[in-house]
Amino acid sequence: MMNNKFLGRSIVIMSALSTLLIIAALVYIILDIYSGGRNYLTWEFLTGNPKEGMTAGGIFPAIVGTVLLVLIMSVACVPIGTITAIYLNEYASKTSVFTKMIRFAVNTLSGVPAIVFGLFGLGFFIQFVGAGIDKSIYSDGQLHWGQPNLLWASLTMAFLTVPVVIVSVEESLKTVPNDLRAAGLALGATKWQTIRKIVVPNSLSGIMTGAILAIGRGAGEVAPILFTGVAYFLPHLPQKLTDQFMNLGYHIYVMATQSTDVEATKGIQYATAFILLMLTFSLSFVAMIIRYRFRKKLKA
Repeated sequence: MMNNKFLGRSIVIMSALSTLLIIAALVYIILDIYSGGRNYLTWEFLTGNPKEGMTAGGIFPAIVGTVLLVLIMSVACVPIGTITAIYLNEYASKTSVFTKMIRFAVNTLSGVPAIVFGLFGLGFFIQFVGAGIDKSIYSDGQLHWGQPNLLWASLTMAFLTVPVVIVSVEESLKTVPNDLRAAGLALGATKWQTIRKIVVPNSLSGIMTGAILAIGRGAGEVAPILFTGVAYFLPHLPQKLTDQFMNLGYHIYVMATQSTDVEATKGIQYATAFILLMLTFSLSFVAMIIRYRFRKKLKA
């Protein structure tokens, strides 16, 4: 009996220490990044356009480009991931070859390196879909859709993050008791009505969790957008989906690797990294608020 109590207390203490260690590491990273770039964190830096080869001015185009990328990516990947998870958990046979193929594809996609998604976006969206649209619609010989742009970069990022959404939503669907499904069917509801009225509302927290995870990964990834839409220096905002855009993650990469004087731009790198962290936290926080309101509405 004493051994069980000691073991239980030891597990609790180790879990608490591990949690504190993770929180301490996160706080240290944020404070270190902030201290390195605090001299550059001004209103002009947040709202201005880059100047003098990005060694002066601000990062506003990169902030807007990152936000647009994440929003379009979320609109594309969250519905597709949710529908796929509903099919796999509610409709598909667990032993069918088709279901196994889908699960194999999802597991494979989750392990593919990010740079491969970038090459896929270049070959499929730009050289195949975009070039096909230009040939079939436009006759001026100019590139409209067959070039890197905001839409192709967002869709490429959606392919990268959709496995995260599928896994998260499916795990949430599995937590809904089968008794609720049986009760809906017993009252005369169809299977789709039961899923729409009972299963999905009870799984909204998992759907929003998948969206939060997708936002966190999509905001920080650089490799998938290298060939599909991001620009090195673009001191203006994208006006349409066929425009290129700046990105905070790529901005940090360029400043750290392509600058002629890396030490001189280190403060800008830290400041940009801090803004990227705050932007990611803000987008995730908005998603968490929406998830909380859904939960509150469901309980009411």
